[in-house]
Amino acid sequence: MAVRQALRRAGGRLLATQGAMAPAALGVAGRGLSTSAEPITLEIPVPFKGHNVEPPSRTVETSAQELTEFFRTMFVMRRMEIAADSLYKSKFIRGFCHLYDGQEAVCVGMEAALNDKDCIITAYRDHCTHLGRGGTVLEVFAELMGRKDGCSLGKGGSMHMYNKKGGFYGGNGIVGAQTPLGAGLAFAQKYLKVEGVTLAMYGDGAANQGQLFEAMNISALWDLPVLYVCENNHYGMGTAEWRSAKSPEYYKRGDYVPGLKVDGMDCLAVKQAVKFAKEYALKNGPMVLEMDTYRYHGHSMSDPGSTYRTRDEISGVRQERDPIERIRKLLLSHEIATVAELKQIEKDAKKEVEDALSKAKESPSPDSEELFSNIYRKSYGAKSYGADRKEVVVTLP
Repeated sequence: MAVRQALRRAGGRLLATQGAMAPAALGVAGRGLSTSAEPITLEIPVPFKGHNVEPPSRTVETSAQELTEFFRTMFVMRRMEIAADSLYKSKFIRGFCHLYDGQEAVCVGMEAALNDKDCIITAYRDHCTHLGRGGTVLEVFAELMGRKDGCSLGKGGSMHMYNKKGGFYGGNGIVGAQTPLGAGLAFAQKYLKVEGVTLAMYGDGAANQGQLFEAMNISALWDLPVLYVCENNHYGMGTAEWRSAKSPEYYKRGDYVPGLKVDGMDCLAVKQAVKFAKEYALKNGPMVLEMDTYRYHGHSMSDPGSTYRTRDEISGVRQERDPIERIRKLLLSHEIATVAELKQIEKDAKKEVEDALSKAKESPSPDSEELFSNIYRKSYGAKSYGADRKEVVVTLP
């Protein structure tokens, strides 16, 4: 939903950018950045692997407009997470902070196949998921710093982004706990006859949780429209998948629930897989999607990310599989954009992130009363106290 909305907005913005450039700066005289919605047919390089289901076609339809927006959105996400790294090290962000750089193609590719009837619930690596669901960079930064303009009013922090209007139900801090909640969201969709699916996302580190298998069981029994999306970045905290899972083929873990293994570093592969899985789930019930992806940062900001894997491994993935560079190559090889045009998009994205960060720093902290809001539905005038009874006493509404 959010990415497609951004695509519609992007046309005017990119054309405006194009108009501000001299023809020589565009690299090809007289040719502007293409924002055409005309279909382009491409072949996905890495095959899907199926479990109890015939995989979808590797031939995918896209457009110049969509590929350009993929590039722009992922670049904004990447810059946002890099800025969050600096904020944390500068002590503007306290507590836990889990960054998503490297995994952007999963979020962006999913959104290209979803609409406003679909829901997403995920774990604590959730900044970019909020952005994909229609949130703003300002809301993310403000929430990270505990400010009033945050998407959870500054009360959730890094692990608890939330946007009910956009169909995003968090940001959950307990490992694997979002998967049964995802089954509940899908049950509500089916009960209310909403033609949408829920994507319950988890990592390879949570793939051994018992509650995941309980959720899959009840979902299969009731044919719930839920997709269990395993973002396999190959390390559960600092533990490699082969050390924690006897069978790291997570797409087969559903047993009686069909599954697909997907190149999670390829936006178009993710889009194709989610589109296919959504159509299946609406008719038949749950499916497991294993997204083969990679995170560049450590598990969290307290993890340097280089004690259990080599720097050569990280740089190798950056050089060979980086999702942004893949889209950059497509844009250049199909003459949709020039090098100069892509640099302009990057420049605009950096400014968007910098402006949002400046505004977030100016945002005030939540009012004292907010410490006690959204706790009880009806409080009947009861009093609540902060850590210091003399300073914070609030009568609940």
